[in-house]
Amino acid sequence: MARQPTRRKVLTTLGATALAAATEPSSAGGLVEIRGDVTYSTGGPIPEGYLKIRLEDPNGGSKAQRRIAEVHVKSSGAVDTEPFVLNAPRSRVEGSAPLEVVARLEREDGWLIARGSQHFRGSGPVSVTLNTVMY
Repeated sequence: MARQPTRRKVLTTLGATALAAATEPSSAGGLVEIRGDVTYSTGGPIPEGYLKIRLEDPNGGSKAQRRIAEVHVKSSGAVDTEPFVLNAPRSRVEGSAPLEVVARLEREDGWLIARGSQHFRGSGPVSVTLNTVMY
């Protein structure tokens, strides 16, 4: 027959679990919040579609290694400026070479409408201007 845990063991286990959760490297302290906005080069509203905004390391090697963080935003076609927030691992942002914020506007069928990029040096808001893609 198994013995019931004592009150002391239960409280010790709960305390250790709480301490482990508070010091977890994936907690909010391990992330950098990058705020910015996207505008359209014509000065008018951003066309309707899906914005894919990424933080990339241009010297990262393969496509998967370059991508640090990504967020998707739906554009309604009615606003001139679309704000965004990227949460990137602090270890990939601090102390690295200049990074790049890349924004792509795609239609629902996947066709690229516009693209823009801006260098990110580790602090401050980022403003990306989308330029129409010509096929």
